[in-house]
Amino acid sequence: MSVEKLAFEDFEPGRRFALGPKLVLAEEIIEFAREFDPQPMHVDEAAGRASILGGLAASGWHTSAMLMRMMADSYILNALCEGAPGIDLMEWRKPVLAGDTLQGHSTVLEARPMRSRPGMGIAKFRHELENQRGELVCLSENSVMIRMRPAPGIPMSPEALA
Repeated sequence: MSVEKLAFEDFEPGRRFALGPKLVLAEEIIEFAREFDPQPMHVDEAAGRASILGGLAASGWHTSAMLMRMMADSYILNALCEGAPGIDLMEWRKPVLAGDTLQGHSTVLEARPMRSRPGMGIAKFRHELENQRGELVCLSENSVMIRMRPAPGIPMSPEALA
């Protein structure tokens, strides 16, 4: 039995999607940093403690990648999403340290049909991630292109259902 995916019409302004929780492990911080951002505070516990970050800290790009995974798990993989045209805002407000647990929400800020692509809309989201102390660690805004439901009696393409 197939479950109908979320379509553009399901992304009304004000709708919120829960993100996380996600426990951040030292091993994953180091693994990500070694490949993408090998600064000392991201690959070495002692260097992290000696830095202004106060411990082994995830790169901001790692924090962004974890946010993306939480968004995918929460709603993107269950929606008719067609990608994003870019990021409008990405702020790393507090360090994400090994042992932190991240959670938060994505909120639809606005949604409108696309004039350039009939049958598709664009929804703008605000994403907020907090650590276990309730401190905002990441704030982001971006738009996502999402297919609309076809008119009644018109079947949806197999690609859209995948």
